[in-house]
Amino acid sequence: MASGSIPEQLLMNDELIRSLIEVAKDTALLHGVLMRTTESPNFPEVVTHAPFTLFPSPVPKGLFEQALKVQTLFNQLVDRISQDPCFLEEALASTIKVDKFTARLFDIYRHVLKEGRSQSIVLGLNRSDYMVDQRPDGSTSLKQIEINTIAASFGGLSSQTPAVHRHILKVAGLLEEQKKVLNNDPAAGLAAALAKAWQLYGSERAVVMFLVEDVQTNIYDHRYIENELWRRNIPVIRRRFDDVFDTGSLDSDKRLFVGSQEVAIVYFRNGYMPQNYTEQSWEARLMMERSKAVKCPDISTHLAGTKKVQQVLTQPGVLEKFFPDDPEAVTQIRATFAGLYTLDMGAEGEKTVAMALEKPDQFVLKPQREGGGNNVYGADICRVLEKVKGGSERMAYILMDKIFPQPVQNYLLRQGTPVKLSTCISELGAFGAYVRQGTEMLLNECVGHLLRTKSIEHADGGVAAGVAVLDNPLLF
Repeated sequence: MASGSIPEQLLMNDELIRSLIEVAKDTALLHGVLMRTTESPNFPEVVTHAPFTLFPSPVPKGLFEQALKVQTLFNQLVDRISQDPCFLEEALASTIKVDKFTARLFDIYRHVLKEGRSQSIVLGLNRSDYMVDQRPDGSTSLKQIEINTIAASFGGLSSQTPAVHRHILKVAGLLEEQKKVLNNDPAAGLAAALAKAWQLYGSERAVVMFLVEDVQTNIYDHRYIENELWRRNIPVIRRRFDDVFDTGSLDSDKRLFVGSQEVAIVYFRNGYMPQNYTEQSWEARLMMERSKAVKCPDISTHLAGTKKVQQVLTQPGVLEKFFPDDPEAVTQIRATFAGLYTLDMGAEGEKTVAMALEKPDQFVLKPQREGGGNNVYGADICRVLEKVKGGSERMAYILMDKIFPQPVQNYLLRQGTPVKLSTCISELGAFGAYVRQGTEMLLNECVGHLLRTKSIEHADGGVAAGVAVLDNPLLF
């Protein structure tokens, strides 16, 4: 058990645990930690609690603070990458040859570059995810899993979970631990950045459009941010790709209209996976990217979040290119990098293949995909690499050192699943928000955090993928 964990005698008290589980589920519902059910995703009257842990999980205070502190530097890094066409072209040259999805995104990027950007306002809402790596000598360090530059989720629900865990700890008699559950309100910070970009756009009639999926069980996560905007008298609409294709248009000034409504901001909560797109969706995406609307993210920022870019950034001298006069920033960012290796054709890629086949349990094989459940582990790495190692298909992946967090014990509360004491690991996310107009960075903040926890039975997958659950850090 890690330091800061819930006392073992409490975890083993079955009668108390049954009582706390009942209290926890009701408290989650009372505080709006909600999702629609997979059986009735489009019926707002049928809801359940979002999956969450019974107790908050221990996180080392120093590493937690490191994640939040470095977030503004990652905001700057992503933004600077998005403004560097030569870097993106070079970094993604091999990937777009073999990954059709990234290639389609890159086609839109090239179109926009050739035509010229219609909007100087850039809005970034991202989330950088980490695990605490525990080495055999007992030392720990913060290692980045990935940075999500599109549809970074759970800023809404994670704003509500601290109150739930505080109440559970109070009922359990853990009053000192209750005081350690931090305030956290990413929804307000994300909405503040959206509001700033909307104000800069300069039309009180123009709306913020959430670009959403057809089926959305996680709608309440969106609603918290929507409601923050409505409180500021900023109008919000929810539309799908099909709606934009059917009713969207650009006027002579490239202002985007969906139906009769002018769109100030397109906030993508969809569009990060190949299955999100039809040919009509691709046409709609191009129209939105060509428009004067502020895109969150714009196409270059979307590409800046690819796994291949993440891998290239770990190479010597690359970070220095983006922070030429700030060696301290380079040091802080690089300290979070895990080992990342290319699978491009050539000697270096061959070395990576051999390394992965020799010790597959030490690595993770990653395609250029978001949304959880896409990575390859253990013996499956050998199966995939044996199939693609001789050809260019391998360039669709990168290889990453596997991170080994110290497991803790907790109860995972998920609708329809029996509750048992599970051995778990956690992933910490830091939410970033920035707004730039032209060359001037007007807002750059870390606006909150997210902790997700899953049983060690599952190698991959997030909350939306049905594997991880929401959590809060208990700092020690």
